[in-house]
Amino acid sequence: MLKKSILFLFILIQAFAFAQTPAKKLEAAFNTLLADPQAKYALTSLCVLDATNGQTIFARNENIGLATASTLKTITSATAFALLGKEFQYQTTLAYSGTLDANGTLHGSLIIIGGGDPTLGSWRYDTSKENIILNQWVTAIKQAGIKKIEGNIIGDDSLWGSQTTPDGWVWQDIGNYYGAGASALSWRENQFDIHLRANSANGSVAIRKVIPEMPYLKIINELKAGAPGTGDRVYAYLPPLATTAYLRGTWALGISKPGISAALPDPAFDAAFRLQDTLRRIGISTSAGPATTRQLKAEQQPTPPVTQKLSTITSPTLSQIVYWFNKKSVNLYGEHLLKTLAWKAGKEGTTRNGAAEVINYWTGKGLDRDALNIIDGSGLSPGTRVTTSAMGSILFQAQKESWFADYYESFPENNGMKLKSGSINDVSAYAGYYTDPAGRKYIVVININNYSGSGISRKLFKVLDALK
Repeated sequence: MLKKSILFLFILIQAFAFAQTPAKKLEAAFNTLLADPQAKYALTSLCVLDATNGQTIFARNENIGLATASTLKTITSATAFALLGKEFQYQTTLAYSGTLDANGTLHGSLIIIGGGDPTLGSWRYDTSKENIILNQWVTAIKQAGIKKIEGNIIGDDSLWGSQTTPDGWVWQDIGNYYGAGASALSWRENQFDIHLRANSANGSVAIRKVIPEMPYLKIINELKAGAPGTGDRVYAYLPPLATTAYLRGTWALGISKPGISAALPDPAFDAAFRLQDTLRRIGISTSAGPATTRQLKAEQQPTPPVTQKLSTITSPTLSQIVYWFNKKSVNLYGEHLLKTLAWKAGKEGTTRNGAAEVINYWTGKGLDRDALNIIDGSGLSPGTRVTTSAMGSILFQAQKESWFADYYESFPENNGMKLKSGSINDVSAYAGYYTDPAGRKYIVVININNYSGSGISRKLFKVLDALK
């Protein structure tokens, strides 16, 4: 009997010691990170949970709100799944106003009515590519018998108002593809490409081509050639709805990438412009140039009422959208989802209202609303602050939902783990899931703000390696 008791005690002690090993390893690794010169003036937080029961394995500074960068997308996408459903889809309608006579002349305008779809014209989906959408519209126009338009083509982005860029975004980001704002009529992910070439002879940088051509946009080139190996330090300064862009910074000599991607300043106008240009090429003329509902409103002209709907385009499902949202960290999708949450809740489709929906939902699930200072949907704003404890709790609760498999699949692979990364100026973060070789499941959230130097990610990974 004594031997059995001693054996049981030994097993219990061994099990207890083994259970403590991950915590002690994490503590040692975290302390090593804190002692690193790059973290001297930084604020660093770590929260590791047992994914099976939500208990904390190790945490430090877990209740301090930090800029999240793109790890915020884990919260935005989880909320979208919960409130919209994984089969949710957007719809974009092509219609016309006025009358169509027997000769095929439309005495009115074509109207592209935006329904908030961030994928319209996107290259990521077979059904949403620009040529597919334009061909579908052209087919519908031909089938309606329209041969001439005595009017124009109008991009209707009125659903969510005129403010596309969230408050709190940085001026340096806004004109670049990752800082494109969310329009109710977004188009081609609200970006275009500028191909560049540095000249070693005079230190200049030439614009080789713009794809697609942007005849209505003036680009002022202030770029200088950078030293070999310095890479891409180019920023486009292009406010929403503007028609002049400034390129500033340096483009390295010998760089292999072709150029940069800039934010489309007025996607509703560009969608109308591309449709009008396509119709012109096949002989269907319009009597006026492309326009938007905002332009009409500014000129005190009402949007013409719809006479007939011609075509409705349905977006990919939310599951498909979230896959790319997290996998490739598409900021635009996050801002669309936030506005969609507000819109579908019956409120004005603004970023602020969408953020309130996110906070209210998770507060209802038991989180402290003060741990969720959310002001955008993608994490591009340095003003968004969330605790690693709150993010870890959301990741834990997501496992219980019917949509979790699709959510989990959207997480990229980082350091051999399913981790969403986040990076903005002096912020680096990772959040997600890990199953060790023995089958133990963990939820991990690590975040460092205000670090110095570069290459901090590998040092964050060393902390997380304590779980391996």
